Amino acid sequence: MDTTVNKLILLYIFEQLDIAATSDTLNDMCCSQNSWLSYMTLAEILPELVESGFLTYSETTGTRYYKITQDGRNCLGFFYSMIPSSVRNDISTFIRENRQSYKRSQEYFKDYKKNKDGSYTLLLKISDPTEVKLEIKLKVENHTEAINAFNKWGNSASKVYAELYKILIEGE
Repeated sequence: MDTTVNKLILLYIFEQLDIAATSDTLNDMCCSQNSWLSYMTLAEILPELVESGFLTYSETTGTRYYKITQDGRNCLGFFYSMIPSSVRNDISTFIRENRQSYKRSQEYFKDYKKNKDGSYTLLLKISDPTEVKLEIKLKVENHTEAINAFNKWGNSASKVYAELYKILIEGE
């Protein structure tokens, strides 16, 4: 496919995704999970779309979050039909089925490290493209507890945030 169609495909992905996305997320979605774009093509057209004003980005804790602009949506609207319908269908289906997973993976950061005393410290965050909303450092006694909490964070983060908000802000 030519460069113009590849750029339109990326704009279509952003429109369907309807959330900001990191380059890692885009690489996973476009290159690893699907063959909509090659890694090199993505690396080439992403900054071009930013430069042209069709995409914009913000940074939080050193990570860039890209999103489509109104100009990007307008451009896509004019040239939408240049994207093969089979590709549009694949993208729409894939994003509908995987959007929440990608959203969680970008918003919920998790890491852990071993301390000198043999315990572990977990770093758990909830972020959006403009700010860190919650950051927790939690010390646990052993590796099993660290892995357990690490693995649960993706599914529990929103509940933890809601409960903390309820207790600390609403006073319940």
